[in-house]
Amino acid sequence: MKSLTIKEINEILKGELVGDTNQRIIGAEQLDKASNNHISFIGSSKYALLWDTSKACAAIVNDKLEIEPGENRALIKVNNADLAMAKLLEVFDPGLPQVDYDIHPTAVIHESATMGKGCKIGAGSYIGKDVILGDSVVLFPNVTILDETKIGNGTVIWSGTVIRERCEIGQFCIFHTNVSIGADGFGYRPSEDGKGLVKIPHIGNVIIGNGVVIGAGSCVDRGKFSSTIIGDGCKIDNLVQVGHNCVMGRSCIMAGNSGLAGSVTLGDGVIIGGGASIKDHTTIHDGAIVGAGSGVMNDVPAGKTVLGYPATDSREMLKQWVALRKLGKT
Repeated sequence: MKSLTIKEINEILKGELVGDTNQRIIGAEQLDKASNNHISFIGSSKYALLWDTSKACAAIVNDKLEIEPGENRALIKVNNADLAMAKLLEVFDPGLPQVDYDIHPTAVIHESATMGKGCKIGAGSYIGKDVILGDSVVLFPNVTILDETKIGNGTVIWSGTVIRERCEIGQFCIFHTNVSIGADGFGYRPSEDGKGLVKIPHIGNVIIGNGVVIGAGSCVDRGKFSSTIIGDGCKIDNLVQVGHNCVMGRSCIMAGNSGLAGSVTLGDGVIIGGGASIKDHTTIHDGAIVGAGSGVMNDVPAGKTVLGYPATDSREMLKQWVALRKLGKT
């Protein structure tokens, strides 16, 4: 088990060390669950109140907080405790589950598929015709990659994920369990006799940039024609729906249970809160934020925060909520 002294940790984080502890630190833990060989973190005054009763021997704290370390305890003051903790968690990360083979004997790989150096292919996985895998791609057991798909270097794909034909995946992506990439979009029209529905074929694909993370059970549908596009650095939570022909800019965030209907466009750095839904053919411009549970019916200007259903400017919505509460008291 890896362990570090508080001085070794401070060398990594390059913070200001206040106090000292002779405990070797074996990992990070929440303040209320930590033992005396754990380090925790304090990002706000709310959590500073838990420091006195915590068993943690050390904490990473925002430098604006006034906290005393106490006996045989230490604080590392940094500009941003969240980012510092992220850096430390990388140090204590035990890594991916061990894979003792390059290609498991039960994997099925089409003879025309090509794989780069250092790829790992798990049990029961399927790689189709003319698939191209870059270097150091990892497929855990029971992953399906269909024909003519391209996957960039260092991408990790967890069990149960299906990537449909002709999709293009960038480098150093992570797809968690049971992700669906490139399924048909949801498109139907009433039949001519009015007695049924006609399925609209979706013959496009999905293009995903570099460094994209997609959470468990999320779906990204293929374009009706052309492509559904997810830009570099986007982070998508569990159980998220991205409809056909959507275009997401760079470094967007979508929290769990949110969804984009077809042909939605997100600019760079857009944040979609949990459970929010976005109407089809809507554009949300750079840096805009959609609050959790909101329903966006119209375009959102750059940098604006919207809340509610239908979503509107957050300040106006909060004023409405205050007015309604006052009405209830009269």
